[in-house]
Order: sequence, then structure tokens, then C-alpha cells
Amino acid sequence: MAAHMPPALADKVARTEAVLAKAAALGDVALASSLSAEDMVLTALIAKACRPISVFAIDTGRLSQETLAMIEAAREKLGVDIEVFHPIESAVAAYVGDYGANAFYESLDLRKSCCHIRKVEPLERALKGKRGWITGQRRDQAATRTELATHEHDKARGIEKFNPLADWSWDDVLAYARALDVPINPMHARGYISIGCDPCTRAIRPGEDERAGRWWWENSTSKECGLHVTALPERRADNIA
Repeated sequence: MAAHMPPALADKVARTEAVLAKAAALGDVALASSLSAEDMVLTALIAKACRPISVFAIDTGRLSQETLAMIEAAREKLGVDIEVFHPIESAVAAYVGDYGANAFYESLDLRKSCCHIRKVEPLERALKGKRGWITGQRRDQAATRTELATHEHDKARGIEKFNPLADWSWDDVLAYARALDVPINPMHARGYISIGCDPCTRAIRPGEDERAGRWWWENSTSKECGLHVTALPERRADNIA
């Protein structure tokens, strides 16, 4: 495998495999896959080493069909079944009924409330009873992630959290995917580097930050959905002023 990639990337792969081994040793650990290229690479590494790490994804109800297609791609090409979690239908219906399907464009509070209903609450269910979780976050993705550790304690949830690709670049991710024939979302090739819900994602322009295409109407310092925070406040749409 190492012969198909630069030595520097092979070294990163080795370090990543060590982090995954450490995570697996905890027992009952899961990869929270956004179905991005980073998470498909991690899924491939987990499958290659036959690690006892489960993989789940959250179908928010607003993902593109190309993103959702990665669930089947993981099964067919990597031999990994991804468990899918969904938001609570009644909570989505209440939000849409009160504020409209696209109210997240109107204010940061309404956007974060939508993210909480569609992403954060399903994540809490997915992680219930887990000893740790794994993400595909990288330090160079955004200003909010520059201090990202490969292993940290998730104080909000009381479990361990692993970010095995913390020191990888986007080029590293693509190079590994090419070398090992890892399936990735074709939207990436069209400039969609960070992909979330369809109405909240656009392709980035030359020179823009990787996450500039996420919630592009907001200030760059606020561009997190609530999955990767140190506290978990209960966000209820009916409490928004």
C-alpha cells in the first residue's frame, strides 16, 4: 500500500491506523460518518484492518442524493454497512410549521435550531451507550478547528473522541482515496469540499476556505452545526425569540 503514495502520506496513514487501534481498544466505539471523503477514507481504513468499529450516518432529510449514495457505495465497495439515523419527524414538522422549511437563512438561532433537530439530537441517540466516537475532522478545515487533537475527552457526552485525520490535508485525503480506490462523493470534484445539507452547501470559489461553502451567509467564526461543541445546550425552536 505504501508504494502507491508519498512517504509523508504513508507516515500519516500509519499514525492514523494507530489512533484507530487505540479507539477500537476501548470497545463499543463508532465512526460518525458525514459521508464525506474524509469519512470514506476512515471507513476504508477501518474495513481494511477489520477493526471492531461501527459506522453510522445521519440522514437529515436535506442531504443530496449524491451524498446519500455513499451509503450504498460503502457497502458495495468497502463491505461496510452504515447504520442510518434520522431526526424525529414530529420535531422537524413543528419547526417547519412554525418557521418554514428554509428558516435557517433568517438567523443564526434558527439555523442552529434546525441543526440541533436534524443532526445533533440524532447524534445523541447514535452515541448513547458508546465509550467513544470517531470523526473525520481536520485542523486545516476551519478557524474553529486549528487546535484539534487526535484524541480528546468529550466532556459534554462523557466519552472519548478521536480525530485520526487531524493532521491530514485535503490533498492527503484525495491522494489516499485515489491510491486505494476509495469511493468518494462526486460533488467534491465540482468544488463542494465540505458537504452538508443541500440548501446549506455551495461550491467554494478559488482561494476560499474549505468550509466557506457551508452556511455561506454567516460569519466564518460561527460555522459549526453543534456536533463538535464542548457543551450541549437544549435548543428548542419554540424557545427562539
